[in-house]
Amino acid sequence: MGYVIKRYSNRKLYDTQESRYVTLEELEELIRAGKEISVVDVSSGEDLTSVTLAQIILEKERNHRTTLPTAFLHQLIKHGEVWQDFVQKSFRSSLESIITSQREADRVFREWASRAGWAVPHAPDVDAKPKPEKPNEAETLKDEVAALREQLRALEERLEKRRDR
Repeated sequence: MGYVIKRYSNRKLYDTQESRYVTLEELEELIRAGKEISVVDVSSGEDLTSVTLAQIILEKERNHRTTLPTAFLHQLIKHGEVWQDFVQKSFRSSLESIITSQREADRVFREWASRAGWAVPHAPDVDAKPKPEKPNEAETLKDEVAALREQLRALEERLEKRRDR
């Protein structure tokens, strides 16, 4: 189950799993760490997940950490839902293609590494049913993956800082 975030009328965000208030930046970090979040309005029960995710993206835009082309934003507003549906379908298709390419690249790399005599552990097949694991083992693996993602994020930040110099 993903993280359920409650949004109060004062715009505060409350992480029900961690029992604490969180910021948009912390939600971004959760997502980067592979967590699924859902944001729900406390009073109405309305799903505010997409609005909150858009808010995170726009906050990054405001801080100039990313750039969305102005022409793209104009078209998005101008053509309304039709354009938004098109963009959403395009993004979904692109993401699926990227994931497929990553899986294929991983397969090719593993094949090449095994031919070179390197001991490369086999990645689990996403479509295959996972073997039952001990609960502690699964949590340990999740923690290790989260730690590796955090290290990768830190390295990406360092690289970005060096590029800015």
